[in-house]
This record gives sequence, structure tokens and C-alpha cells, in this order.
Amino acid sequence: MSLNVDSAAVAFAFKGGMLPMTVMELNSADPEQIRQQLAGKLSQSPAFFQHTPVVLSVEKLDEPHLALERICAVCRDHKLLPVAVRGGSEPVRQSAWALGLGWFPPVAEARTRALESVNTSPVHEVTREDTMSETPAPAVATRLYRGTVRSGQQVSAADGDLVVIGAVNAGAEVLAAGSIHVYGALRGRALAGIHGNAEAGIYCRELAAELLSVAGNYKRSEDIDAQLRGQPAEVHFTQEQLEIKPLG
Repeated sequence: MSLNVDSAAVAFAFKGGMLPMTVMELNSADPEQIRQQLAGKLSQSPAFFQHTPVVLSVEKLDEPHLALERICAVCRDHKLLPVAVRGGSEPVRQSAWALGLGWFPPVAEARTRALESVNTSPVHEVTREDTMSETPAPAVATRLYRGTVRSGQQVSAADGDLVVIGAVNAGAEVLAAGSIHVYGALRGRALAGIHGNAEAGIYCRELAAELLSVAGNYKRSEDIDAQLRGQPAEVHFTQEQLEIKPLG
């Protein structure tokens, strides 16, 4: 006897995604010092502290017995939501899990793991005969989208650049492994370099974005210079921060 499973009965599905996430890099393990600085930041940018998820980076700390629970409490008091910890020793990792948080390895270790997973084949010396006989590598795909990207809609280019011949409305989202070019108003969210390409950029004819991100580094609407809003602009990741300047 066979059982027919109704597809509507499937409760969930796992899907990969590149979500923008704020990393709170800790230079101090003192909860009170963190509290004082957060209070100052809250007065400067209250819109940012609206249940924003953060990853606590403890890579610069040398504290195996970190007061992680108290630090998380300080963050929540200021409407930040810790969701994971990056770096730290084994006690830190165990503390994160005990508090219901995720844990990520340090950046250097994560990069090493990625390289090891790729560099598993023997090295082959390339000769002139090889280069003449091999077929040239295909060009990186660029996706061209004509029309308006409407609220609630997502358009992505997983392997290259994305070119939108039209506008990106508020509530819409455009993503690309490479750069994003919008030949119209950019009012929604634009995430370039979603696989970590820090050389990617965002270019638009009219800047009014809700969020801009390059290789996971992002700025919200309130962080954009008012003089640049409504103007042609380009966005790049430069000197460890997003740079937004007039297009030209």
C-alpha cells in the first residue's frame, strides 16, 4: 500500500541565502563599557537600533571565559538582537550554543577552510601547448532585466552582473554576484557581490535606496548622505567601508 504525501503538508524547506548582517566587532569585554558606547550610538542613530540582528565578533578578544550572557543582555537593552558569535575559544563556542546563538569560525579560519576545499586537486603546470589547445573560459554571465522591479519582487544574477533597464521600487530587492546597474530609480534594496566579491559595485540613475550592500557590507537609508539622495550615484567597498559618491 503506497502513501500519497500532499505537497501542502510540507511544513518548510531549507534554502540558501545571502542576508545582510551587521557584525559588532568587540574590542572590549567589559559589558558596562559596551553599554555606555551603545547609549551614545543610540542617540546618534536611533533608527538603526530597531531590533537589528547582529553577529558578535570576539576575534580581537583574549578572554576564554567571556561574559557573553551579560553582553547579549546589554545589546537587547538597546534593541539589538544577537543571533550568533564569530570567533573565540571552545568555552566561548559552548557559551554561544547554550544561549541559543549560532557560532562562526574566525574569518581567517573560514577562508583557510574554503581554500582547502578548493585546492584538493594536484597542481598542473600550464604549458604553451595547453593554452593553445584549451577552449577559452566562457565569459561571466550578465543578466539583463527590462521593466520595473516591483515591491515584494526579487531579481538576482547568481553568476555575474545584473542590469535593470527600469526602476527598483521600494520593497523590491535586486542581488548579483557581480555589480548592479539600475537605469532608473533605485528605491528598494540592492545587494552586490553576494558571494564575497568586494570589487563589485552598485550604479544607479537615481539613489533612493532602502539598503545598499557590497560583499556583505551595507548601509541603510538613514546612513546615506542627503545630498546624494535622488542623484545618480555609485557605491563601492573602499578602505573597509562603503563609499557612496556621485556617478560620473
